[in-house]
Amino acid sequence: MSSRSIAAPLAILAVTAAALLVVPLLPAGQTYPMRLATQCALLMGLAASWNIVGGFTGYPSFATAGFFGLGAYATGIMQQHGWPVWAGLATAIVAAAMLAAPFGLTILRLRGHYFAIASLMLVSILREVTTGWDALTGGGMGLNVPGAAADPEITARFALQLALGLAGVAVALSALVSRSWLGFGLSCIRMNETAAAGAGVDAAKLKTAAFTISAGIAGAAGGIYAAWIGYIEPTDVYDVMWSVRPIVAALIGGVGTILGPVVGTLVYV
Repeated sequence: MSSRSIAAPLAILAVTAAALLVVPLLPAGQTYPMRLATQCALLMGLAASWNIVGGFTGYPSFATAGFFGLGAYATGIMQQHGWPVWAGLATAIVAAAMLAAPFGLTILRLRGHYFAIASLMLVSILREVTTGWDALTGGGMGLNVPGAAADPEITARFALQLALGLAGVAVALSALVSRSWLGFGLSCIRMNETAAAGAGVDAAKLKTAAFTISAGIAGAAGGIYAAWIGYIEPTDVYDVMWSVRPIVAALIGGVGTILGPVVGTLVYV
């Protein structure tokens, strides 16, 4: 990759770092603005992750809620067993990616509405598995997640920093993908997958890579949500709106663009 290709991701990360430094300087007692900003940052990260599959590749995925919920429970279970939130987030990313790779390789053979329905099916499957596995997940009673601190305001600031960091990394990663050989291949697939395959593009490999990257970001978002809220249940974290809202935000801002999910999220929220 050229230095020009890396310039945009580095600029996005620099802006993110500046935003993270501002969070500790926020005045005390501003819990509602911090909550709204955290929700906005989480949605921004999810919209950027969906854009890699739905925008760059042209595959209308509804599996975001599935990976979001999986990441939330992976982080919650790790924290319940005494692991720090960083270990929980790492587990969330790995779990989402490991599920996305084989699942994506299978359903990405479908196209259009058939792929959309198959991706939505994953959300229902994971919700049922989580509800039934009550010995590990707490089932329908939900799961209490240890907070980052005893003080709710400290927890809120920590969650905001995590969400802002995730949003910045997600947007920077989408910029990096769009300017790489992976982004070029995904663009070819979006325009005409049959022609791209005829020209030597390994469509199955590139689509699976995009789906896996997207899933990892969504899993991290779910982990941050679990650490922030402190209590999760299947009907909440596997809510299909976690799949719909990122799509709406990306559509508002511009599907397939780098800053589209950012602008769309701000307008939507």
